[in-house]
Amino acid sequence: MWASPYDTETARLDALLQDFGDSEWHTPVRLKWFEEERRRSQRTTVAGVIGHLMTVDGMIATALGLDDPLGADAPPGGPTVRTEYFWGASAKPTTRQVREPWREQGHTLVRTVSFAGRGVAELAVDYGGFALPLGDAFLERAFECWVHAWDIADAVDYPYEPPSGPHLHRMIDLAARMLPGALAERRRAGLAAPPRTLVAAGAPGRTLHLEIEGAGGGGWDIALDSPGAKPSPERTVAEIALDGIEFCQLAAGHISPEDVAAGQHGDREAIRDVLFAAASLSRL
Repeated sequence: MWASPYDTETARLDALLQDFGDSEWHTPVRLKWFEEERRRSQRTTVAGVIGHLMTVDGMIATALGLDDPLGADAPPGGPTVRTEYFWGASAKPTTRQVREPWREQGHTLVRTVSFAGRGVAELAVDYGGFALPLGDAFLERAFECWVHAWDIADAVDYPYEPPSGPHLHRMIDLAARMLPGALAERRRAGLAAPPRTLVAAGAPGRTLHLEIEGAGGGGWDIALDSPGAKPSPERTVAEIALDGIEFCQLAAGHISPEDVAAGQHGDREAIRDVLFAAASLSRL
């Protein structure tokens, strides 16, 4: 089921929240991500984090024809614009009352796709600058829910376990599939090395092999010179080996590419560009 990781991660976060008192809902939480060449952060509260999750989940809701939690006056744009609008328009400070609409929205999303026909698979969710197929959007939201649950648990000194191995594998797979596009975007911005060899779409090109170890791990071949190129084991120029949780921390912008304890072999420039592309997947 497409929404299974999302349903599981929202339920796990809700279980963490259910015994929080008012003081814990107002505990400071620092959201972290990576932008261009450095880490960024934004201070909010536990309640503010849940509001952030709700407003970005609303992008899936609108793609499915459901109500936008921001209402008819929601500004156009991606997660950052929507979140800042919510934080600015909400009563100060955001309170524990945000939990109920967030969970109800989550239940509605899962229920809607569970009873939708096959055509729903063709829907795209607009993230303000790029789009994801509906199934990938649910995976992305599951990943974000876990990452921010981790942020909350760290802020209130609660233990919090990673997702199950099968769900973690699907989240890592999504990030790996997004790497060629992220690398191309950094290249267009002048933040990555230019392509070495241009090939026609679908033709084999230079490749980096990404090996993820631990629960949820596996191997992925990443096209280096164009998102349209076909990865080719015969044209592998570099290899990276990373623990699965550390790779997710990198993709979430919680650790910088320079601090990753990765096994590396081959083209150093390609390795650096892919690690920075992984970090660039993160955002507020």
